[in-house]
Amino acid sequence: MSRLSLLAAPLAAVTLGLAGLPGEVLAQEAAAEPTLSAGDTAWMLTATALVLFMTIPGLALFYGGMVRKMNVLSTVMQSFAICCLMSILWMVAGYSIAFTEGTPFFGSLDKMFLAGITTDSLSGTIPETVFVTFQMTFAIITPALIAGAFADRMKFSAMLVFMAVWSLVVYAPITHWVWGPGGYLLDDGVLDFAGGTVVHINAGVAGLVAALMIGKRKGYPNENFAPHNLVLSLVGASMLWVGWFGFNAGSALAADGRAGMAMLVTQIAAATAGMAWMLAEWAVKGKPSVLGIISGAVAGLVAITPASGFVDPVGALVIGAASGVICYWGATGLKRAMGYDDSLDAFGVHGIGGIVGAVLTGVFAREAIGGTAGLLEGNSGQVITQIYGIVATIVWSAIATAVILKVVDIIIGLRVDEDVERDGLDLALHGETIH
Repeated sequence: MSRLSLLAAPLAAVTLGLAGLPGEVLAQEAAAEPTLSAGDTAWMLTATALVLFMTIPGLALFYGGMVRKMNVLSTVMQSFAICCLMSILWMVAGYSIAFTEGTPFFGSLDKMFLAGITTDSLSGTIPETVFVTFQMTFAIITPALIAGAFADRMKFSAMLVFMAVWSLVVYAPITHWVWGPGGYLLDDGVLDFAGGTVVHINAGVAGLVAALMIGKRKGYPNENFAPHNLVLSLVGASMLWVGWFGFNAGSALAADGRAGMAMLVTQIAAATAGMAWMLAEWAVKGKPSVLGIISGAVAGLVAITPASGFVDPVGALVIGAASGVICYWGATGLKRAMGYDDSLDAFGVHGIGGIVGAVLTGVFAREAIGGTAGLLEGNSGQVITQIYGIVATIVWSAIATAVILKVVDIIIGLRVDEDVERDGLDLALHGETIH
């Protein structure tokens, strides 16, 4: 604070007192009035770009490297097209459904087409335009994650229609439940700092439902479905890791100590989960794989997402270790035992990782960090609250996803023809191939 400011503060108080005005009341009103912070705005502009970077090119490359060569273009096309489609839908109605006051389950439509949002509109200490765009990047990556579950076999047209409806019927309402004004899970005390329920459990469950309804890939699991280029996947996973700092630390919506802690625990959890998955796979299969360590790192990033604004480094270490081992089991043993074809482990990594992270948030939450104590600080009820939020998300995501897919299947048909699936989606759906 400058010397001029130090002199101005007591002078203002004296002036208010002489004028017979309630200085304390006016000071409280002034403090309650949001003001623009250049520092917070600069950070959130950066965080927004980082989260968009997670989908294009991060997720596109991560998924693109894991499919067979004849389906690479169709896979990266899905991520890019979803980015375009979700940006439009978020502007038209998604933001209004998620972040305006309405019912505890659904926002109003008062801000459709972003009505009333100007350069002067604020969301806390940042421009509302920046907040809209930041949340838009979350609305982009969530449906893009689902696509990994049905890779190699869904019609592009059906995918677009499904994602469009899903974003407005499933994603935006659940966002309102957890983060929106008056959202019922928010009011019930469910902790989700950056999207464990909203993004990962939601997308993972939707992906599992889609994989079950569309059916297995032709020849799965007997034919060879090995990734065609793990270098692409490693590059994509690395981009996801870097972008995730915007995802988690950006969810503080400020350039402050909580954002710093969120960044620190994100790094710790990702690194620990990568090692945990690698070691578990090494013990079971005798060799550590590239696909294993990058999948583990992503699992750790997923699990720390709901906890990142509430836990300390020790909590992050445990969350990372638990998610690496449990998601390895979910992406391998559980999938084989249950017999479903979650092509790129959307449920195994994001669904299971999100559940692990959401539950452990209730265990390791620190009051000094996020304002809410967890089990380790004597608040055992927080674990029950977290499970309640998980169940609510699973139920709505599963039911609504199944209904939407069934309707799309009746109108368009979900699955490509057998000869298209056999020869590859790139040429048949997009008229292009890689050489």
